[in-house]
Amino acid sequence: MFQNNKIFILGMARSGYEAAKYLKGRGNTVILNDSKEETTQNKQQVKELRDLGVELIFGSHPDDILDDSFDYLIKNPGVPIDHKYVLKAKELGIEVINEVEMAYRLLPNDVTLIGITGTNGKTTTTTLTYLILEEAFKGRVHLAGNIGYPLCSFLEKLKKDDIIVMEVSCQQGENFKQFKPHIGLFTNISKAHIDFLKTFEHYKQVKSRMFYNQTKDDIAIVNMENEEVLEQLKDIKSQTKYFSSKNEINGCYLKDNAIYYYDEKVIDINKIKIPGIHNLENCMGAIMIAKEFNVSNEIIIKILSEFSGVEHRLEYVDTVNDIMFYNDTEATNIKCSQIALSSFSKPITIILGGLERNQNFDDLTPYMNHVTNIIGIGQCRERVKEFGDKLNIPTYIYEKLDEGFKKCIEVTEKGGIVLLSPASASWDQYKECEIRGTEFKNYVKELKTQDKK
Repeated sequence: MFQNNKIFILGMARSGYEAAKYLKGRGNTVILNDSKEETTQNKQQVKELRDLGVELIFGSHPDDILDDSFDYLIKNPGVPIDHKYVLKAKELGIEVINEVEMAYRLLPNDVTLIGITGTNGKTTTTTLTYLILEEAFKGRVHLAGNIGYPLCSFLEKLKKDDIIVMEVSCQQGENFKQFKPHIGLFTNISKAHIDFLKTFEHYKQVKSRMFYNQTKDDIAIVNMENEEVLEQLKDIKSQTKYFSSKNEINGCYLKDNAIYYYDEKVIDINKIKIPGIHNLENCMGAIMIAKEFNVSNEIIIKILSEFSGVEHRLEYVDTVNDIMFYNDTEATNIKCSQIALSSFSKPITIILGGLERNQNFDDLTPYMNHVTNIIGIGQCRERVKEFGDKLNIPTYIYEKLDEGFKKCIEVTEKGGIVLLSPASASWDQYKECEIRGTEFKNYVKELKTQDKK
């Protein structure tokens, strides 16, 4: 499989680079195409692929390079599902997959694959799961997928009984055909990425696809409190196990300010640093997976009590002048900001706005009880102003984050919180939302430096 074929790779990035390198090593003819100019690519990676004999076409998508001589089209997850090459490949009968699907078909049978997906919480849950399992099985655990390394980069070094912990995105799920984890976890689901996947129904189907592929020998771990998830997975064949933040169930649950696993107390929640009920759900998901490997409570407690959060996801930055600063730049949709707002009971100045996607800020209304000021930024700042005015919350709008940050310092009371949780993508001003978060953190550092003078 995937030997001596002719393969078209659409999109460079990490997964395209790793796929091209691996496939060329199996005797395939590989052509990689990316619309970005060669000058924007990693020079070392470009040289390496050329030296291996990969044909590279940068700067455009020529109409005449994809024909029926190709056996596969491997699509970077970020490439639109209606890209002209994707549509043409389907017309020509060329199978369209991605690097994850390709690597899955080549995985050895004696490793365990864990797949974690969901609209929110998947990165935190994946990180916690990896840290717990790595502590328990040092050297045998690999972090792959959306936050780790491309799955195919492990194929040459996997050993018997190794464990792969993988965050799975909807963009990856779109091109799954056979991919299925031995243990799958679904954190939750809500409307997101509709611009990419076109409809909410399609989004739900894509998110659920890896569970549809599971068999009775596999395990699905599910958030009991998310009705959309329960509905999507009601007919799957795998063994289904549950966690709940609201009810005592036959699974993992909260009781007496502690997390229990099948009536066994695992950890007191006051030992967990990351705030919010959603993070307790993330912890429960990680515990459920760890217990499938009989990991001790001692190891689980060690990791959960040390973990202070994933960068850019409700990340505590610092306290300056008795004001706490939180960076939640990854809150690129309304649901994420709802979660962030529900995590605090102190007065909040929230920074909202970014790319105009017609997001409905009114859906934040029930979560605004502790918000005393709103700072609107970016392309949709005027709509942020309309939203704040309707709630009679002082609202100030600026095009750039730096101006908005200065206003935060002016209006936030001591003992309060400044929360960057934009409920908006960053692409109106930033290449990626992490740059926005890093900028925010730098402003906090500068503020602290000034305070010390």
